[in-house]
Amino acid sequence: MANDGKEFMIEDARIIFRNFSGKEGPYNREGERSFCAILSDDVAVVMEADDWNVRYLKVQEEGDIPTPYIPIAVNFKNRPPRVVMITSVGKTTLTEETVGVLDWADIKMVDLIARGYEWVVNGKTGTKAYLQTLVITINEDALERKYGMLGEEH
Repeated sequence: MANDGKEFMIEDARIIFRNFSGKEGPYNREGERSFCAILSDDVAVVMEADDWNVRYLKVQEEGDIPTPYIPIAVNFKNRPPRVVMITSVGKTTLTEETVGVLDWADIKMVDLIARGYEWVVNGKTGTKAYLQTLVITINEDALERKYGMLGEEH
């Protein structure tokens, strides 16, 4: 029961737990591409009320306030996302085969839009976030700028 109207945008996002390559790990199966975006506390409250899958980072020290975030799936099967990497060379549209370069990229800035997919399993409901558009600006070192290494197609 997809709801095509349910989406959110985060400008200058901070992203964590990057797995654009879809490598198997302790929290995902092989081929599942994803990342998480940090949310402000006020946005997290609104999104939780709207049934989005908001989670919280474990606190490092007693008294700290948990940081809200939302997992975002990157799925190229049904509605592939538009992923654009910006470097000094220009803009490069990343594909399913090349998007994995973002796993280790030094990120300067991220803007994103995610759409929601409403699910029901065993009487529980929620909204899972799927990447729709990602524009990511990369910090380049001197050699990457000199040779335009990050803007080339892989």
